[in-house]
Amino acid sequence: MALAQMKTDLTEARLAGVTLPDGAAWAQKARQDALARVRRMGLPTKRDEYWKYTDPTSLTDISAPKAALFHNDEGPLFDDVDRVRIVFVDGVFDAAMSDDLQAGGVEIERLADAMQTDIHWVKDVYGMLEARGQDPVERPLAALNTAMATDGVVIRATGKAEKPINFIYLHNDVNSDAILHNVVKIEDGAEVTILETGPAAARFSKQLEVDVADGGTFHHVRAQGRDHERRAITHCFARIGKEATFKSFTLTFNGRLTRNECVIEIVGDEAVAHVAGVCVGDGNDFHHDDTVFITHDAVNCESRQVFKKVLRNGATGVFQGKILVKEGAQKTDGYQISQSLLLDEDSQFLAKPELEIYADDVACSHGSTSGAIDEDALFYLRSRGVPENTATNMLTLAFLAEALEEIDNDVLADALRDRLDGWLLRRVD
Repeated sequence: MALAQMKTDLTEARLAGVTLPDGAAWAQKARQDALARVRRMGLPTKRDEYWKYTDPTSLTDISAPKAALFHNDEGPLFDDVDRVRIVFVDGVFDAAMSDDLQAGGVEIERLADAMQTDIHWVKDVYGMLEARGQDPVERPLAALNTAMATDGVVIRATGKAEKPINFIYLHNDVNSDAILHNVVKIEDGAEVTILETGPAAARFSKQLEVDVADGGTFHHVRAQGRDHERRAITHCFARIGKEATFKSFTLTFNGRLTRNECVIEIVGDEAVAHVAGVCVGDGNDFHHDDTVFITHDAVNCESRQVFKKVLRNGATGVFQGKILVKEGAQKTDGYQISQSLLLDEDSQFLAKPELEIYADDVACSHGSTSGAIDEDALFYLRSRGVPENTATNMLTLAFLAEALEEIDNDVLADALRDRLDGWLLRRVD
């Protein structure tokens, strides 16, 4: 009872004075339903099962903690890629910095505009996938985002998009508290690539709902960073139809607290879902959490979870991954691996891999390891004249290679490898 009351008090304090954004009747109902879910579940505390490794206090506080601005001397990521740029500054769409929201094969619109329209395709997706993703694990911060988000983008892919779409998140205010909600609907046989870059805000809540129809293809490549003091909670909810493909990769640099949750529901036969991530963290104030839940509810489907973390100087990494195979989901191929490379004795990696299987003709596996640099490999390189720091960086990149190989586009993968190489070189003593 004491814990329940504590969660109620915490939730009501956070919601005190909150006024839901205006919109069409369906939008108001979606927000009100989400707010009701928040109140029913209560905001998380460290005593919740899926938050025991990560303290959510800074994400649930009434005010966002300040985050000093980080002056990045690197050029824009993916600058060599022909793409549609959509820019948000501290969570607010900036039309002047953005490209024209027109591209072949897709329809792009601001969430704020779509929510004012009485009849719009987004009403069948907004908040719906998030609500489905609350069972069997409650995710109240996702429901809070659905209720309160005031900006974002809605995208409908009607064919093969001629260009990737790049969400660029800029952070200019040390007190900014941004809440964004993006929705992507991929029609039968359509295809789109979404890129996300930038730190976004002092505190950032971002949600992505992706509905992939039969035969559709969704590619997602995200780079989070490089502000040292930012805090972020992100959610991705996806529903995948027959013979459809969903692939998502995230690279995270720096940050005080980052929690990325991905909830995928495979509902069509012969579908594919891959989720991967690389995290590199430095310092005892760095905390990074990947939490993934993939549900197989169809026949002959494949899922992969591949996560690698490099931690040093007291950094903390967390991985919580689950594969749920429902009854009747025969011929499921589920693979999950989470590994950490600890570059000192002060860093730590906390892992909770899970399998829950109710079908008898499946091939599912999971594994989790933590370790230091391979001393034999390091000795081999040094014996051939490679300096120790250079050899360590080479072995670190080799360790991360499996996760980076999950990116289908070689140009995008090479851009992220270059950023990783730069991060490692800056930390050479």
